Amino acid sequence: MGKKRPQVSEDTYGQAAGAIGVLAIAFGILAAIKDKLGLSWPATVLLTVGSLVALGYGAWRIRTGVTGLSTRDAKRSASPKQETVLHQDAPDQLAEHAEEAVVEAQAAVESAPDHPELTMVLSRAGAIGKGEAVRAEDVTVEQLDVGTVYDFLVPEARTHEDVAKRLGSVASMFGVTRLHLKLETSRQSERRVRLLKLHDPPFSSPFPAPTRQEIATFAGVPLGHDVTGELAGVPTFDKASMLVAGMTQMGKTTLVNGLITCLLIAYGDFELYLLDGKFCGLTKFEKVATRYESSDDPAVFEEMVDELNDRSDSRYGQITEAIRNRQPAPRFKPVIFIVDEAADFFAHDESKEGKEQARRIAEKTRTLVAKSLESGISTVLMTQRPSTNAIPVTVRDQFLYRLCLYVASSGTAKVALGDTYFETVAPINPALLDPDVKGQAVLFMKGRSTLIRGFNFEDPFIWSVVDEVSSRREKAIPDSPLKQAIDLMRSKGVEFMATAELAPALGIMEEDATERGKKLSELLGVQAGRTSKGRGHTLAHLNAAAMSGS
Repeated sequence: MGKKRPQVSEDTYGQAAGAIGVLAIAFGILAAIKDKLGLSWPATVLLTVGSLVALGYGAWRIRTGVTGLSTRDAKRSASPKQETVLHQDAPDQLAEHAEEAVVEAQAAVESAPDHPELTMVLSRAGAIGKGEAVRAEDVTVEQLDVGTVYDFLVPEARTHEDVAKRLGSVASMFGVTRLHLKLETSRQSERRVRLLKLHDPPFSSPFPAPTRQEIATFAGVPLGHDVTGELAGVPTFDKASMLVAGMTQMGKTTLVNGLITCLLIAYGDFELYLLDGKFCGLTKFEKVATRYESSDDPAVFEEMVDELNDRSDSRYGQITEAIRNRQPAPRFKPVIFIVDEAADFFAHDESKEGKEQARRIAEKTRTLVAKSLESGISTVLMTQRPSTNAIPVTVRDQFLYRLCLYVASSGTAKVALGDTYFETVAPINPALLDPDVKGQAVLFMKGRSTLIRGFNFEDPFIWSVVDEVSSRREKAIPDSPLKQAIDLMRSKGVEFMATAELAPALGIMEEDATERGKKLSELLGVQAGRTSKGRGHTLAHLNAAAMSGS
């Protein structure tokens, strides 16, 4: 009896080794199926359950075998060779059961229902292959007032780019236009797609203008509504400039009027430089502008660009000095320079002098847009002629934000949005916009496109905002000779006062006119100008000087 115990122990070890082999085979089969078939996690779970069943069966077989060993003494006639064959067959039988479980699990996964609508639409549009499908379990459908939102995963080995590149075809399969679709992607998964399909063409019904509170609480500066009615805009104008393009009568000026109104409400304290090439498009904001000019003369544009470049150089000088002295960088009041009908200022009359002026203006503007952002000076250029030569390429390339209203062709859209625009994710062709929907535009920012419609504020609302900001700024002006001059001119109800009249009122009694003008300019910190009424100061320039920071 004592000699038979080692044999029983060795048989048990053999059974255990066989079980371990079965485990290895089962998991090997699972890994091979997952690598080759690329099953999803639900499939993996099913396969795991199948493997556990197989392992349970193996454990039962081992237990049965071990129990059989206890009755070996009663079955001495059994042949050792037969027992060996039985133990060798056990791993093979377990492997067969494991394979059967894997096949059954795979069949269960393959029989999982597909989402019929998305599978059909994406397959026929070429966004996924003919043999691929969108699983129903990977789709969430949400009904909004304006449309239907599909949130889904594309099949494995596909990405959101496959859908983005085929949006036109996808829209066709849905029975709508490209403008009815809005695609959003995820930064967590390349397969995740969120697709909005509008019931009606975008902006078929106008959305109500936002309230002051909605504007003030928006995370940035709102420019308009998106197709769902939510506010859309840019995060900041700090270190960023904008190009606005579109054909005439498409709503550019109204859109920018809305932009300035929102800036006054939400952007805090800033300086506004306005050059109104339409002569009356930006007049509503003259009262709060540091400098306002109504002109289509390129010389006026060049003068304002020179002024802002000088301010930028001065600010950079202060930044450099702070760095040298190991001091914190100075904080400057933001300056936003808005130009309507900018293309007129880059045009020339083909003369040598005209061409030289245009070249000079282009270079100065490029410098302003490209190099002044770090000093807090931003530029917004608007043009109704977004042609290749309307605004020089060296200037256009500097804009971080692009806004394009309706244009006649894709080529014109490239001028406004960039030469590589149609290679970006889910581009929107501005040539497809409805020209009867004023203020509708494509906002292109940080590689993404958003279809928006600018705000159309009522004049009384804009005037109330302007008056409120003007009053607040006037109260913030410190008591000084400059403020005294402003108050004097307002009390007299005049927009201009000659040096000969203003100087004595401020205590300058010099007889010599030149000396008197010099001392007055030093006292006010503002140089006098010459007008048809003589040499003196305008209320607008004094106000601008009072509101101007460093």
